Amino acid sequence: MYDFLKLVKSPEHRLAWLVAIAADAIQIGALPLFAPGGLSPADALLDAAAAVVLIRLLGWHWAFLPTLAAELIPGFDLFPTWTAAVFFVTRQQVHPGEPEILPPGPAPARRP
Repeated sequence: MYDFLKLVKSPEHRLAWLVAIAADAIQIGALPLFAPGGLSPADALLDAAAAVVLIRLLGWHWAFLPTLAAELIPGFDLFPTWTAAVFFVTRQQVHPGEPEILPPGPAPARRP
């Protein structure tokens, strides 16, 4: 796993991966606390904290909304939804050297 995180270049992406993996591992490891799904206060707090931290690190992305909704379903915590969402968000990023496709309109300022 450490080798995988070394491949992720951005420190924000690395931290987002660690947060998502930790949130999913806690939910799976402490299953009796999180089994009721959205009815569990521990589940709600962990999911809210994970969502806030991931949005701060990666910015708002639509993938976080169905993830948060799926976390309310009892038993669905056994699937690593936060990790899947971070995978989806970080693989969508434009990498250096790739052309960036912009919407029509005035040209933005050049990046350094």
